[in-house]
This record gives sequence, C-alpha cells and structure tokens, in this order.
Amino acid sequence: MDHSYMAAMEEMDSLSDSSSIGEAVSGRGRRRRESDEDDGIFYIPERRRSLHLDQTPMDTSHWQYVEQAFSPALSYGSMTSEENLSNMDGEEGSPTRLQLRRADSYSSCYSLDSDDCEKIIPKVKNKDETATEVSDTPVLKHNPNEFKHPALTVEFTFKAICEILRELSEDHLLFFKVMLWKRYPQSFNTPPQSLDLVDLVDRLLECYNLEVSLQITKTLLESIKERRLVKLLQSLCLRNEVRYELCKTLKKTYGEIDDDSAVQGERGPLDDFFTKLDITSIANNGPNVEHEVRTIDRLDTNSSKPVEQISTKDLISAERLEKTNVKLALITGVAGSGKSMAIKKLILDWIEGRSHKHVTFMFPLPFRELNKFKGSEVSLLQIIQTLYPETKKLRDYDYTCDECRVMLIFDGLEEYNEPFDFQDTSLLTDHTEISTLNTIVVNMLRARLLYRGIYLVFSRPRLRSCIPYDTSYDEIELRGFSDPEKDEYFKKRFPNPDQAARVIEYTHSSKTLRIMCHLPLFCSLVADEYQCIFKEQGLQAQLPRSITYMYTKLLLALIGQRRTLGASPWGPDNGGDFLMVLGKLAYNMLEKGTLKLNRYEWEAHELDNEEAVNNSGLCMVFVTKPHLFCHEKVLSFIHPTMQEYLAALYVFLSFRNQGKNLFEPPLKEKFKGYFKGQKPMELYKSAVDKSLQYDDGKLDIFLRFLLGTTLKANLDLLQPFCTPSPKWQSVAEDAAALIKKRIKDNQHPNRIGNLKCCLEELGV
Repeated sequence: MDHSYMAAMEEMDSLSDSSSIGEAVSGRGRRRRESDEDDGIFYIPERRRSLHLDQTPMDTSHWQYVEQAFSPALSYGSMTSEENLSNMDGEEGSPTRLQLRRADSYSSCYSLDSDDCEKIIPKVKNKDETATEVSDTPVLKHNPNEFKHPALTVEFTFKAICEILRELSEDHLLFFKVMLWKRYPQSFNTPPQSLDLVDLVDRLLECYNLEVSLQITKTLLESIKERRLVKLLQSLCLRNEVRYELCKTLKKTYGEIDDDSAVQGERGPLDDFFTKLDITSIANNGPNVEHEVRTIDRLDTNSSKPVEQISTKDLISAERLEKTNVKLALITGVAGSGKSMAIKKLILDWIEGRSHKHVTFMFPLPFRELNKFKGSEVSLLQIIQTLYPETKKLRDYDYTCDECRVMLIFDGLEEYNEPFDFQDTSLLTDHTEISTLNTIVVNMLRARLLYRGIYLVFSRPRLRSCIPYDTSYDEIELRGFSDPEKDEYFKKRFPNPDQAARVIEYTHSSKTLRIMCHLPLFCSLVADEYQCIFKEQGLQAQLPRSITYMYTKLLLALIGQRRTLGASPWGPDNGGDFLMVLGKLAYNMLEKGTLKLNRYEWEAHELDNEEAVNNSGLCMVFVTKPHLFCHEKVLSFIHPTMQEYLAALYVFLSFRNQGKNLFEPPLKEKFKGYFKGQKPMELYKSAVDKSLQYDDGKLDIFLRFLLGTTLKANLDLLQPFCTPSPKWQSVAEDAAALIKKRIKDNQHPNRIGNLKCCLEELGV
C-alpha cells in the first residue's frame, strides 16, 4: 500500500504543479501531449456560461483534443485489493477476476451548462482506428433487470458512506480521495483533497447511482486494506434491508387500530386515533381517587421524588440511556389504562423515525406469544426468528456489536405465571444458547440477555416482585388520560363534530362518567355504544343516562381479557365464584369506609390476589408509607366507584340467585323467606333506607348502581351470572316512585341531589 500511496501522491503533486488545475482536468489551454494530437478521440469545448442566449455561432478553432476519461463502475462481480489486480491470471470464471473494459458512455450528471461537469463530445473516428484499450478502473457488467432492494435510499446510502469514511484516519481518508481521483477523474473538476466529507459523498452520489456509489466505496476501501470497514459497510446494508422488512411487518400489526368501533369493524391508522397518555416517571402512586360524592385523600405512597411527566418517546431515549445507563424499564398500569396503545405508538414512532433513532431493531415479544414456547428447549434467537422470519438474514454479530442496538418489548407480564427464581436460575448471556423459556424470561428481567440490549416490560401492577433487587431499572406508571385528553379522544373517534360534541356533553353531565373516562378502555366503550346509537337512530337520538350499564360493559370487557389469559371461567355454578368473593369483600369494605387492604387483611379474607390483580384487572397493588421507615404493599380496587359497583352487583346477585336480602337482619330474613318469597321491591326499599342513614353519602353511588340493575338493558348483560329463575319483575317504575316519595318527604335535604341522580339512572 505504501508504494501505491506514494505513486498516487506523486501524481497528485504533478497535477498541482500544472499551470492550472482546471487545465490538468480538461486539457484546455495547452495540449496534453503534442504527439497525441492525431490520437485524440474526444474533444472538449470551452465552457460557456449557463443559459447562453447569443446568436453568434460558436468559435471552434481553438478546441483541444484529449483522451476520454474513464467512466464509473457500473457493477462489480467481485471485489479485490489493488495488490491482487496484478496477480490475476487469464483463467475464465476465476472468482477474483475483475472484468475490465473501457466504457463508451459518460456519467449522466454531465451537462453542457453544468458548473462542475463538462460534456465530452465524441470525435468521429477513422475506420482504421481501434478503441480496444484497457483501463485500470474496475467495472463489471451491469444487469439493468437486477432487483434493487427498496431499502436502498439516497438518505441511507449517504449516511452509510459518511459513517464508514469517518472511521478512516486522516492519512487513509486522504489516500481514499487520491484513489478516487485517480480512478474516476471525470467525477471532479478539481482534485477532491479540498472537499470535506459531506461534499465528497454528495459529489459521489451526484454522479453515480446508489449501488455504484457503494461499490466504488467498497473497492477503494479494499485498495487501502480497510477490510474491517468493508465488512461494516456490508453489515449496514444488510441491517438496513432487514429493518425495512421488519418495519413492514410491524406496521401491519401495530400501525393500525381496531378502535373504529366494533360495529363497523373498520381499521384506521393509529395516528388518527392516538391521544396523549398520562405517563409518570414514578410508579406506586396508587389509584385515581376522584369521586362524585365523597372526598377521598390520596393514599400515602413511597414516592419521594417529584413526578415527571414523560411521553412514549422518552421511555428509554438516547439521552436517558447515556445519562443513566439504565437499560431496563418496567411500565405498569391498571387494566384499561392504555398500555397496548402506548406500545403501538412507541413502535409506530420508531418505524416512522420520530423517536428512538438509536435503536436499530425493535422486537415486540408479547407474553401471549411467548407462552407458546413453554415446555420446549429454545433460544432467544430462535424465538425472534420464529416471530419475525425476516431476521434470519442477520448474523450473530448483528445482535452483539456496539453499533447495533436491539430493543425487546415484553408485553403483558401478568400473563406469565411461572415463578421468578432470581437466586437459582442459571445465568444466560448468549442469545444463541438453548434453554427454557423461564430461564430466558428471568435473565431478561435481569437485563442480561444481550449486552447491547434495551428492555421494556409492560405489566399490570403485580403483587410479586418481578425485578431482582440488584438490577437497575426505571419504574414508570401509565395512568390513562388526563382531563383535556378525554375530550380530545372523542373528537378523534367521531369525525362528525356534532356527534363528538354530543358525546362530550354527555360525559360532562355525569361526574362519575367523566372521572372514569381517565381509562382509555372506558372511553372506547362509551364511544362504541354511542357510535352504534347514532348509526341506528341518527344524530338526534336520546342518549341513555345509566352509568351502571357502562360499568357492566367495562366488567365484561375485563372478563373477556381475563379469558384470553387462560384463567378459569367464572360462572354461577362455581362453588367459590370469584366474582361473588370479590363483591362481598367490596361490600364489607364499603360499609367500613375503607379503600385498601394490607397483606394480612386480604389473606384473612382468603382472597386470591393473583386472580384479583393479574387476571381480573379489577384490583391493583401499590406501596404505601404509613411510617417514616416502613413500606407495605396495599391492595385496592382500580377506582372507588368500581368497588361500589362490585358491591352493588354482589347484593343484586345474592338476592337474585340465592334469595338473600343483605339489608335485612339474618333472623328476620330467614322467617320472611320461610313464609313467603322475597319481592324485588323489598330489596330496593331496604337499600334506599340504608343509604339515607349515612350523612356522608358513602352509599349513594352504590345505591345508584343497585337501582341500575333493574333496567332491562343491564339485566340482559348480567344474564350469564344469573341462575335460571322465574321471570324477574321489572321494578324500575316502583323504584322511581319510591325515590320521588323520599324527595318529597324532604327528611334528608342534603341528599336530594344524589336521590335525583338515582332517578336519572332509572331514566326518569
């Protein structure tokens, strides 16, 4: 290389000594060799100014004749170093043989009026002349029908070549420019030493197509013995192709949303529906405790740091990663808080280049898919290749090299029920090593699977610790919608602004509905319901006032999610019906005026906490700080109104399925049941009187939910939980008459407003 480098530099020096650099390139002003005058096959006209409009004929008497410059490489059959060029034999078909020829065309960038390229006008040759000269510029036969991968773009090619050339030392970069000038002088009107890196690559792409520009770069890197950079450039091209194909796959799965109503079944772009989510940098803040009737103080948590609002773009950004070097983030949120929506937005923003640009590959690995690998011996690489077959092109090096970042997104940790043994599970750091799924998951939670990996784990709040104490990680909480975003969501769901305005007005009319719309899942159910009403009855349709109906739909939606987890089904025939157990607990807590249970209390109630938190999604666990140095895990319902709804459902099902009126003393209830059957109206009369006994109104929303169960629409939804029985009497009119009588009596003037809400629930 030293000899060729010195020879090239001497040639450049000789050019620099010419009377004009421009003359050295074009041949204007003097003859290149006097003896070559008759051998010149091309002549170059003197440059004239662009847009020359003179009518005077061009003077050609002073034109000079020069030899044609070598044309760019059109394609390459193989690459070899300059050293190997001299050792080629004449054996046809040799894998290292370069086919050389003089090109008869010139670069497409040449234009008569161009400022930096000159048009070469061919001179007519005598029939005795021959053009069978051989150039030292390597070229291959180019197949115009050859497939060009759509991932090969101008932007990628420019960045890739710039990135590679930045790896060169100053001397080698200079030598690269010398070789570029020596082999492809027609690309420059001055030697390229003075060009900076950006201008050099820009000039290269201006004169040659993308494939040729990459091949020229590879060939010259081989000439200066930079085989490592050749390999790196090839890797960049391969990763770019895989990334392109991966993005196409991910966009089909995550780029659209089924949020355009279950009625029409249409799909729409995620960006058309996505609404900003409330994401905080600190978790364990406890449930949303806004309430229409009661004033509830926020429960103490272990959060001592100020809460920072972040977006999906900031989960593990390049700046955050560089600052903290924390590669693992646990994102928790109650059921329906928008975790799936956040994952979709995160992936789509990466595909579109709007965030996480430092990530080369992003692999979503839902636990619903990972559970299929239970009981089999498998490696992380095999899992990725099974879920994303386009990655089979990648090499092991692509998962471990410094310049390649891989983000693994584990969705739905609550769906994985295997134990996490962080003490005895073997360490796993090789993504190709065969092991069990449990070993892979445990090591993923230690952030050890890939040295350069980034890990995002989405989960409902869990009771058991899923991250070992000695692992650094960020715990982030997703809390759904804040107030402005609730209205924004409905505006996006309803393209008709009049429909959107009516739904927003309706949600504002009930404070309880307005509060519960902090859950994107609840907003979606409301939008689905009223989209159906508008479709069937038109814009002027009367919107139902029952909030019980929407809570029942939320319960059924969560049960539907629960069934997809593979949990045992609920039913009225089950002896230990979990829904009744949870409802009884909710009713007892409501009577005591408490919103939370510590670990000892929920164990005393024989509550299956995994079922309550992870499977049903009706409860959550957070950490409180009752004393200065004391932390304890606490269980609560996802919202106080959900506790009140489940308590009302428990009272209703106890009466409907078992004939028990929980408001009557046990002995009195026994004798009533002995002499005559219980009438439904007796239940509701007892409930009204019980509610009015509490001045703080703690049973008012509970009463509203219980009265809502009398409506036919709600009874139809609850039918799967009811045992076969004689036809249930509709008592809505009688219950409304009772409420009106209590209002008229005015014995509880401070409760009139809440009693009117009960009338509204009954459609009066």
